Amino acid sequence: MAGFIILVQVLALTMAAPMEASGMQAFEDTSSVWNVVWYIVVILLFTAFILFIIKTNKKYILHAVILFAVVATMYYVLIAFIPVVPAIILTLALAALLYKFPEWYVIDVTGVLVGAGASAIFGISFEVLPTIIFLILLMVYDIISVYKTKHMITLAEGVMELHVPILFVVPKRKDYSFVKHDFSKKLDDGEEEERGAFFMGLGDAVMPTILVVSANVFLPLAYPDLPLLFGSVVLPAFLAAVGTLIGYAVLMVVVMGGKPQAGLPFLNTGAILGYVAGCLIAGISVIPAMPVV
Repeated sequence: MAGFIILVQVLALTMAAPMEASGMQAFEDTSSVWNVVWYIVVILLFTAFILFIIKTNKKYILHAVILFAVVATMYYVLIAFIPVVPAIILTLALAALLYKFPEWYVIDVTGVLVGAGASAIFGISFEVLPTIIFLILLMVYDIISVYKTKHMITLAEGVMELHVPILFVVPKRKDYSFVKHDFSKKLDDGEEEERGAFFMGLGDAVMPTILVVSANVFLPLAYPDLPLLFGSVVLPAFLAAVGTLIGYAVLMVVVMGGKPQAGLPFLNTGAILGYVAGCLIAGISVIPAMPVV
């Protein structure tokens, strides 16, 4: 799972520059906090829609909506690197594969690409301040939805039955099949059947990576002389990535208790603290004053 997070971060950093050059920012004003408010509202509305579909047992509608969103994101990822016609062909091929054969390795490969693409698009669309506010609000929402209302657990269980690429799957045994996994199956004593794989939501990799990309895109604009690691990564972005992995390690210790846990409080906090540490070490402001273009 940590490897998936690293892959998403590396690919997102790689995708950010060509996507920015192609004008794929979601907003013209990347500094506006209102963009964050708008996205939070969209997330809440979409969550309500998913819960309604699950409750009414019309999951085929949800399946179609999620597949469309995934395939559309993949198309935007591809056109940043290849011509439109090959991008359309590959996108349609992916859609057919996801519909007909959503095995765990297909889900994982798609999840990495879609997660990286989504992280890059958000990262180039939000400057650092809106990004940090976004991550904090998502942490609060994750805590409430997992520990208080617990509707996120219901949502996750309902979506997993659809076998769609909005999560990562790591099998515990060689013969595991995600396609054949019956998430609704129970044992005689009422306990849920032991799952043959580990699962992590795609958002747990995407959300902290947004800060990694945002820092790497916007800090060089405010501080042109900021040294680069590996030739293209600023220190605050690198330490935000490291902080994400540290937060993930702490999360795994807590998860060993056997109960579902909200991931974003650990992952987002790690990313934010890593970013702040990077800024302090580099001697720059945590919230940079962006130049007027």
